[in-house]
Amino acid sequence: MTKPTLGNWIALICLGAIWGGSFMGAKLALISFGPMTVALLRLTIASVVLIIISLASGRKFPGFSSTTDRRIWVHIAIMGLITNAVPFSLLNWGQLHVNSGFAGVTMAVVPLLVLPLSHFILKSNEMAPQKVIGFIIGFIGIIVLIGPSQLITTTGANLEPIARIACISAALCYGLGTINTRLCPPVSTMVYSTGGLVIGTLFLLPMALLIEGVPQWPETTALIATIYLGLFPTALATILLVGIINSAGPAFMSMVNYQVPLWAIAFGVIFLGEKIPTSFIAALGLIMLGLAISQRSRR
Repeated sequence: MTKPTLGNWIALICLGAIWGGSFMGAKLALISFGPMTVALLRLTIASVVLIIISLASGRKFPGFSSTTDRRIWVHIAIMGLITNAVPFSLLNWGQLHVNSGFAGVTMAVVPLLVLPLSHFILKSNEMAPQKVIGFIIGFIGIIVLIGPSQLITTTGANLEPIARIACISAALCYGLGTINTRLCPPVSTMVYSTGGLVIGTLFLLPMALLIEGVPQWPETTALIATIYLGLFPTALATILLVGIINSAGPAFMSMVNYQVPLWAIAFGVIFLGEKIPTSFIAALGLIMLGLAISQRSRR
């Protein structure tokens, strides 16, 4: 395994900060746009950027002539839905009712959810005793994060309990997306990501127009936040992700999961003036501890 360079570490920190800032960006974009429209505009901007980069760099997209190529497109289509369109929409809607720090903390759940999914779907030996302990601790953190009392709330007067579950559901989508990527035949990571963004855009376009209508001209803050979401946490983040994986490997890349919630909380507190309840910090501590235990064997 290639030893990570200083450049890899800088890229990893930048990626964590960019992804962590996406929750603040979404909160600001929602001032003028609906949740699905924010997701659509974000994907559209990123799709255009990455298509240009992919074509300019000579990367070729798979055709449809062979069974393998068609399989790749099936996985790209699934990726476009469960890694882009659906979780972006869920997180955006959730942030109408929860703060950006909460949404960021839920992203620490993703690698924990991958463990049981890999065990049951891929039939891999992911659930070793050490990883089971880590998963249990992290799952307790998820319960603390949602709030035990919230799970049994039945009144529709307050949508926050449902919004919290929506954010966790988005994390589940990302976990399923990881499994989908593992099952995909070998293909360029850039091509795979670009194709997923395009398909996610095409899926959301009619849905957003049907449900939320044609958006009106937004406030300047919302417009800048939306452009930021498309250029940085989506397009630039994909480029950084591809570079880190190709240079230092996916195991090194997985350490970004420790950073994202911390950046999300920091941006929410500093720039949005959000209050972070003690329960969020306790939940984050449990989730991080579970994540650390479950990945202890990885360097």
